[in-house]
Amino acid sequence: MTPDSIYKTLKPIIEQYLPEDVSVDEISPEADLTGELNINSAHLVDIVLDVEDAFDIELTNDDMENLRTVQDAVDIIWKKAD
Repeated sequence: MTPDSIYKTLKPIIEQYLPEDVSVDEISPEADLTGELNINSAHLVDIVLDVEDAFDIELTNDDMENLRTVQDAVDIIWKKAD
């Protein structure tokens, strides 16, 4: 699994939780999940659960605290999926 393949799997997961006023085109590695993408905390938990299922990993509280950008998510998944 490469970081690029992780991103390609992660993007549709995030897309499900975007508010109507945020475009899918705004999902980039640098995008801030709660800031730029306006994902609320409840949906962030949903994303974490979906990520755990999709990648067969378990995220800790520390992982979730470090989850700010899409790239943070890719990096965390990359480390956990090894």
